Amino acid sequence: MPELPEVQTTVDGLNKKVLGKQIVDVRTTYNSLYHRGKDNIKDPKFFTLFRKIVRGQKIIKIERRAKNILIGLSNSYTVIVHMKMTGYFAYDRPLTKFVRLDFKLDNNKHLVLSDMRKFAKVTLMRTDELEKSPHIKALGPEPLDKNFQYAEFKSQILKRPSGKIKQVLVDQSLIAGIGNIYSDEILWSSGVHPLSRTNHIPKKKLLKMFTAMKELLKQGIEFGGDSTSDYRNIEGEKGNFQNQHKAYHQTGRVCLKKKCDGVIKRLVVGARSAHFCPVHQELFADR
Repeated sequence: MPELPEVQTTVDGLNKKVLGKQIVDVRTTYNSLYHRGKDNIKDPKFFTLFRKIVRGQKIIKIERRAKNILIGLSNSYTVIVHMKMTGYFAYDRPLTKFVRLDFKLDNNKHLVLSDMRKFAKVTLMRTDELEKSPHIKALGPEPLDKNFQYAEFKSQILKRPSGKIKQVLVDQSLIAGIGNIYSDEILWSSGVHPLSRTNHIPKKKLLKMFTAMKELLKQGIEFGGDSTSDYRNIEGEKGNFQNQHKAYHQTGRVCLKKKCDGVIKRLVVGARSAHFCPVHQELFADR
């Protein structure tokens, strides 16, 4: 699933290509009985309303909130897109596969959403109601916000005092935007075992986690995101962060930390995979 760096890379690309463009028309191939009566475009009735609202509108603002892309329109509505497992946006690429949503723009170009597994979410809210919407209101603070400093990081983490740190890091209500990839890399970098209980992790290690979080998320953006799975930028290009992995999907490989002779292992924590080094990543928990 695209995480904060992949979503930010998409937003940056959209701002370069479609900001200021007018939406001439929009079409979708989503149509799900399961989503009938729900507020997303997989419900045909909702899509009819969605199309009516977005047609003719200018794209005036594009930003990110957690893993959501927010596309602000000139009529004071905002399109909310969560790309989920296999979704990504493509601009002016006619051979894009698995197109589920197609915005025709006033420059005769198309902005499309590719979504092989049809998991992506696309909905619509009035912009002035956005922060109160069920899609946004429960999200935790943004980890790359300059105002998000160590004290708040610690406070958010310790809201789950007996939680396993792997699960706590990916809890979007605590800190927004971190998923499986970057949580594994943060824990590897800071030397913390994924099963560590948050209230047992010493301050020194929490500080390392905080610093690693900031650095790795920024690196993810600098490398254009992670394309271990289906993620592509709006030009259809893969990111390169997958070539920087030290832990994620490195099972069986020798740990790359200096003077460490560990071998990366995988375990399941709360139905999620965690990749870690059993030698230098310390377990902080009741023994």
